[in-house]
Amino acid sequence: MSLIRPSKKRMALARRLRFAREYIGLLQEDVATALDIPRASVSAIESGKRRVSSLELRRLGRLYRRPVAWLLEEDGAELDVGEPLLRATKALSDHDKEQVLRFAEFLADAGRPGTASAKRKE
Repeated sequence: MSLIRPSKKRMALARRLRFAREYIGLLQEDVATALDIPRASVSAIESGKRRVSSLELRRLGRLYRRPVAWLLEEDGAELDVGEPLLRATKALSDHDKEQVLRFAEFLADAGRPGTASAKRKE
């Protein structure tokens, strides 16, 4: 076992990869199967103990639906937090989409001064 600590960049990449995997609900075993590598390798990547090849990084980006630039924390590569919501509602009926929209509007209004829900908090 190496006594050399992983670099800060490798640890940042490891955290981003783990976050992205968990964000879309995949297990390490799912990633290992998709990349055709042992699950222990996925664990080592996410803990910063194993380097990620450029090919693996591209495949992980595709699997996690994230640009490689985002995984690498490059400037200007921000996560679109609305994307998962769009993906989740894509298969809903029009009626269900209306319900989701009404709920989102309710949440948005909840903190605005002067709205009924904000007054209840006071």
